[in-house]
Amino acid sequence: MNRPGPKIKEFYITPIAVTDPPLLNAAGLHAPYALRTIVELITDDNISGISEIPGNIAIDKALEKSRNLIIGQDPFQLNQIKDILIAHFGRDKSSERGDAPWDQRTLVHIFSAIEVACLDIIGKIINRPIVDLLGGIRRDGVPFSAYLFYKYEGAGGELGFGIDPQAKDWDAARQASALNPTEIVAQAKAMCREFGFKSIKLKGGVFEPRQEVDAVMALREAFGNDTPIRIDPNALWKVETAIKYGKEMEGVIEYLEDPVRGQENMAMVRKALKTPLATNMCTTSFEDIPRSIQLGSEDIILSDHHFWGGLQASMTLAGLCETFGRDLSMHSNSHLGISLAAMVHLGAAIPNLKYALDTHYPWQSDEVIIGGRLKFEAGQVAVPTGAGLGVELDRKALVKLHQNYLDCGLTKRNDEIEMQKVQPDWTFKATRW
Repeated sequence: MNRPGPKIKEFYITPIAVTDPPLLNAAGLHAPYALRTIVELITDDNISGISEIPGNIAIDKALEKSRNLIIGQDPFQLNQIKDILIAHFGRDKSSERGDAPWDQRTLVHIFSAIEVACLDIIGKIINRPIVDLLGGIRRDGVPFSAYLFYKYEGAGGELGFGIDPQAKDWDAARQASALNPTEIVAQAKAMCREFGFKSIKLKGGVFEPRQEVDAVMALREAFGNDTPIRIDPNALWKVETAIKYGKEMEGVIEYLEDPVRGQENMAMVRKALKTPLATNMCTTSFEDIPRSIQLGSEDIILSDHHFWGGLQASMTLAGLCETFGRDLSMHSNSHLGISLAAMVHLGAAIPNLKYALDTHYPWQSDEVIIGGRLKFEAGQVAVPTGAGLGVELDRKALVKLHQNYLDCGLTKRNDEIEMQKVQPDWTFKATRW
């Protein structure tokens, strides 16, 4: 089993906090800061590999426990690294995902962080971009969708619900309230003008369905029939609600994402509607796929390499989607450029990319990579051409954002608690309408 090759000698884990506006969703309200964790692996010949995952103190502690397991390993031997981690932590169960819109499993986060950093190292050693390690490039630019949120007025961060009156263009629009169809349309126009997005997604599950469907109709009227529109109620609707409003939106939306909770309910809605159904909540692991195929619970799986166990596992998922007639696109969480670069490499490699990917990136203003924020041209991000991820860690920015983490006092995401600061009697409900 011993093969000559580089060995990992250092393993750094840095939790950070980045400014996040008061965005609303089915689980409540975003805190003024979104948490991320930056992982850096360094080999004995001083080659650095980096990655980024959602921030959570429990996962950070698990990463700390994995440090001694990973130091001394060869970054090329990802199968061996995965086996070591499984032997120590055990396998995740799909039931551990939780009811919130984001994933709460441990091993998938740990391995995806280590795997992306290792692939970054491998790419630098052989002087090839990560997309070439995933089978090669299928497209030079990866399309993303405008990701709209209902939100309270506010810039987030130190300003909280306050705003910077000097802000202009999208920086100003990002601070504005969006609590009704008119304000949602204004947000969409500002975002599309800034980033050139050609499709639109509305994060729903916030208001009574009638209001959110009205916002979809207002977007259709404002943008015309050539702009794909989708809505994500985050599984808060009952089956009858989803069918009622799903039928109303037939011919208006390109897909309906997670209108209801669970594969069985999704399958019932899917049989009743002509509109494709997408998910990142009912089919979220490989063990979910046999039941998904048996029931016919969705048409589109929204992958996320942070939650599916890395980039290579996501390519395995792409193959299964091809085999069983599923389309594949991508889910997003609040993230910075390291995650975006990884998403772009994956998006450039997967076959038959029919639907633009999700990204929260326009909502973030901070960055942790050298050169600042990645650019969108006509709604696309060009595939980085440098070795590995093609982005490098800005160490001064990392220190600043780590200090944000220490100062803000947040250690995990809890949108319910944040919402209760505005509406004290508000509680999360798995099904609301």
